[in-house]
Amino acid sequence: MTKPRIGLLGTGPWAGRTHAPALAAHPGIAFSGVWGRRPEAAAALAAAHGTRAYDDVDALLAASDAVAFALPPDVQAPLAARAAAAGCHLLLDKPVATSVAAAREVAEAAGKAGVASVVFCTLRFAADTAPWIEEQAALGGWYLAQAHWLGALFPPGPAGASAGVSTGASASAYAASPWRREKGGLWDVGPHVLSVLLPVLGDVTGVSASVTGAGDTRHLVLGHASGAGSTVTLSLSAPAKAANAGIALFGDHGRAVMPSWADAVGSFGAAVDGLLGAVRSGRAHPCDVRFGLRVTEILAEAEAEAEAEAQAEAQAEARLAD
Repeated sequence: MTKPRIGLLGTGPWAGRTHAPALAAHPGIAFSGVWGRRPEAAAALAAAHGTRAYDDVDALLAASDAVAFALPPDVQAPLAARAAAAGCHLLLDKPVATSVAAAREVAEAAGKAGVASVVFCTLRFAADTAPWIEEQAALGGWYLAQAHWLGALFPPGPAGASAGVSTGASASAYAASPWRREKGGLWDVGPHVLSVLLPVLGDVTGVSASVTGAGDTRHLVLGHASGAGSTVTLSLSAPAKAANAGIALFGDHGRAVMPSWADAVGSFGAAVDGLLGAVRSGRAHPCDVRFGLRVTEILAEAEAEAEAEAQAEAQAEARLAD
C-alpha cells in the first residue's frame, strides 16, 4: 500500500529542528512537501530533507493526505480549517489558536470533513512523560497538583530587572517569535501544563485566580472535575538561572513527580504515529483538536480573569489616589 503522504506548513526554527527531521525519518509516511510564507525558506528546508517545496498551499494540500503545522497559532487556525475542508488530516501545534472562536472553527471544520487530528503537546508524546501521565491518570486519588514552567526567552534586562520587566531576549531562536512575546508563557507553555493536568485531574471546572506577576508571569489556581485543585505558574521572562519546568502530584499514593524529557524529534514522530492510528482506527485521539479547543477555552478564561483582576486593582489605586 502507498504510504500516507504528510506535508508540512511552516519553515521556522520549530519546523527545521523538529517537524521536518521527524517527517523525513518516519518509516511509515511519505514526506510530501513544504510550504511556507517565505518561499526561499520553504525551498531550503525541502532541499535539506529530500522533498519538494510548494509556493501554493492548496497545491500541497492536494498532494497530501495529512498536513503538519509549525506556524504561529493565529496563522495556523485558518489554514487548518482550510486543510480539513480539503480532506487532509491534521497534525496541529499548540495552541490551536489564541481565540476560542478560531479554535472552534478548526474543530468544526475537522468534524464536518471527518478528518482525524492530533495536537502536538510534547509531554503527551515524549517517551519519558507520556507513560507517566497515563499511569497517574489510571491511579487516580490525586487532590493537588503544583506545576511551574519558567522559560527564559525574554529574561529581565539590567534596566528592568528590579521592576521585573522583561526588556531583553535570550539567544534562543524562539525569542524572535512575535506571538510568543505578545501572548507570553500563558499561551506558549500553558498548553503543555494543561495537557498533563486534564487527563490526570479531570477537566478544569473553574479558574478561581489568575494573577499577573513579573514580566509575563501568570499564577493560576484551577479547580478540576475530580475535586482536585492545581496551582500553576507560567512564564517566558524568568532569569536564565531560574529556568525550570516541573509538575508534582499529591494524593492517596503520596507524591509523584513528572520525569524530565528530551528528544523533540522522537516525540513528534510519536505524534505522527498517534495521527496514523486515529486515521486507521476511526477513533479520536485523546489529544485531538477538540482537546485543543478545550485548552484554548481554559487559557482564554485565565487571560480574561487576569485582565479583570488587573482592572480592579487599577480602579482601587485610582480611588486611593483621589
